[in-house]
Amino acid sequence: MRTNWAGSHVYHARGLAMPNSIEEVQSLVLRTGRLKALGSRHSFSDLADTEGFQVSLERLPRTIEVDGDVVRVPGGLRYGTLAVEMVARGLALGNLASLPHISVAGAVATGTHGSGLHNGSLATAVRAMELVTGTGELIRLSGEDLAGAVVNVGALGIVTSLDLAVEPLYDVTQVVHEGLTWPVLLDRLEDILGAAYSVSVFTLWLGEEVGQVWVKSRGEVPEIPGAHPAGEQRHMISGMAIENTTPQLGVPGPWHERLPHFRMGFLPSAGEELQSEYLVPLSRAREALVAVRGLGEAMADALYVAELRTVAADDLWLSGAYGEDALAIHFTWRRDSVRVGTLAARLEQRLLPLGARPHWGKVFGATAAELAPLYPRWSDFLELAQRFDPDGRFRNAWTERHLGLAP
Repeated sequence: MRTNWAGSHVYHARGLAMPNSIEEVQSLVLRTGRLKALGSRHSFSDLADTEGFQVSLERLPRTIEVDGDVVRVPGGLRYGTLAVEMVARGLALGNLASLPHISVAGAVATGTHGSGLHNGSLATAVRAMELVTGTGELIRLSGEDLAGAVVNVGALGIVTSLDLAVEPLYDVTQVVHEGLTWPVLLDRLEDILGAAYSVSVFTLWLGEEVGQVWVKSRGEVPEIPGAHPAGEQRHMISGMAIENTTPQLGVPGPWHERLPHFRMGFLPSAGEELQSEYLVPLSRAREALVAVRGLGEAMADALYVAELRTVAADDLWLSGAYGEDALAIHFTWRRDSVRVGTLAARLEQRLLPLGARPHWGKVFGATAAELAPLYPRWSDFLELAQRFDPDGRFRNAWTERHLGLAP
């Protein structure tokens, strides 16, 4: 029995193929009726499931090629592994997600992000990509179709490599602040979320005090209005081991050891959990926070913690930040699928009218009919999917529910 990393979904695929070359990937596509790429299994739904075979890219060559300010990486490589390779070459990525454990292709395909008013999602670092389409053709995208294909939710093909923008090495200083209250956060929201290179606010939604503010700076460590630095290392989830988290307390360190919240060699987050996330236009952020806070009591017994962080606007068709800066409202739930499904539905009743878009790799209930109006290039993406995968080899129950692409 194979499951996602949190054990919340059992895959129904007939088997797992692990090709050793791109030619083998192409052969699999041509001789298999249905298939889906399987990354590091950090999605919380049936997104990567299929009636046919799942395809892991872990055995493909791990060659990394640097060309000026761009690095070409295998799609199956994990960000934590890539970061170590980049540091050895004197290079850095502009941002990382909370978890360094996730694969590059999987994170990009779902619009996964780090934090920062001026930092786009991980997908915005993509300058070109190669994928095997539904016809078995290996194609390279770097022009007009790229903006539509980067955040692709696995519906276009199997991504074998990506070209990512890189920059020189830099250090980051991380400090956790406490004592922030809701009135101050709502009054100074943009100031607080934009106070440093990357800022995350963790909350349980209850009471006058918000929770923790994780501030990651590339220069001088800023003060946070109405808050004070914690005197010792913190975990955002009460009772969890602080050894799992990246160094805090204002000690500068390499970018890849500070931008993620969790260390590569340790259990990320809570382990057995579910996650949901909604990206709300930043212009509607205060309305969204007030609306969600109104569900605080209802969520209390199901929630480990919630996180607030910003994502800069981009032009990627299925991105949660398409066309406008966004506030990401992330929920780490206890592993109770029925309870979480009910709460997600209640959240969506409040957030979707504000323009919120769900994170594709998390738990959400919105259907294709509800989501289509939120994405100006929705029909263009569906046309791209039909062109790249005319026989629907990469479609599944998830694409039918959420994209209207039936198997």
